[in-house]
Amino acid sequence: MSEHYFTSQPGAEHKPLCFKATLRDREYTFHTDAGVFSKDEIDLGSKILIESLPANLGETVLDLGCGYGPVGMVAASLVNDHGRVYLVDVNERAVDLANKNIKANKISNAQASVSDGLQNLAGYKFDNIITNPPIRAGKKVIYPMLADAYDALKPGGCLFVVIRTKQGAKSLESHLQGLSGDCSTIQKKSGFRVLKCCKPPST
Repeated sequence: MSEHYFTSQPGAEHKPLCFKATLRDREYTFHTDAGVFSKDEIDLGSKILIESLPANLGETVLDLGCGYGPVGMVAASLVNDHGRVYLVDVNERAVDLANKNIKANKISNAQASVSDGLQNLAGYKFDNIITNPPIRAGKKVIYPMLADAYDALKPGGCLFVVIRTKQGAKSLESHLQGLSGDCSTIQKKSGFRVLKCCKPPST
């Protein structure tokens, strides 16, 4: 059985790869490697998530479980003029690649760092949090991670999650509805759903 990418230090032998992809009308260069998620191309779930993001993501955004960085890098073009995107992943190899890709694509308002969920982001608050979570890690990992993400939103902030419909999208939506009271499917495409769950604005 091959090693799962949801690990801090992948043991897979390095097999560097580089490819280009156009996302929201911009061409990006991506450096990838063995031991990271979807190393050969941008996975369909991430593409659908990227297409579903609003045109303005506010001032401070988190890409939770960033892999080698495609979602967070696109998000960096959707924040305010002085906005910033934080990318985190438990996989150290993925984080190194994300920072390499950020630099290669001349993105100045994003940075990736190693974190198991939001563990290393205590005290941070975000306008929006975006995630293509590692569903195969199981509900015991994913549900607490998304609860932490919801807690880290600013008032009025939203959590965007992509998940395969057959991998528990409806039950996840119900779970997040219980957290926020405001969670809905904003996109259904090619067997995936994008969920949007928002925190009530401050009164």
